[in-house]
Amino acid sequence: MSAAEPSDVFAEIGTERLVQLVAAFYRQIPTDDVLGPLYPPEDLQGAEERLRDFLLFRVGGHPRYLETRGHPRLRMRHAPFRISKKERDRWVDLMDVALTSLDSPPHATEVLRRFLHETATFLINTPD
Repeated sequence: MSAAEPSDVFAEIGTERLVQLVAAFYRQIPTDDVLGPLYPPEDLQGAEERLRDFLLFRVGGHPRYLETRGHPRLRMRHAPFRISKKERDRWVDLMDVALTSLDSPPHATEVLRRFLHETATFLINTPD
């Protein structure tokens, strides 16, 4: 399986674990000195919902993301934010902490980890 195509891990990880993963990630954001300032407090819940829905769609779960937002267009949606290697690395670090906190099958965890790391790298839009 390609790391960029995690669409068959839903049976292994399920909705509840993905919801837990995203919640564990976003609990870290408000106090993070690198990423915290990028997330307006009034939209933190919205950001959590968008990531949750995106991941559910990407792993083969509910297509709510497509139904409500259309094509992901990740680069376009992230263009307003400064994302350098520093922000990418911190995002990956916090997501890895969240992934580690889950009780998920190793295969699903690794597929998600590779996908998330590659996607975060893809979103870099500013040199360091």
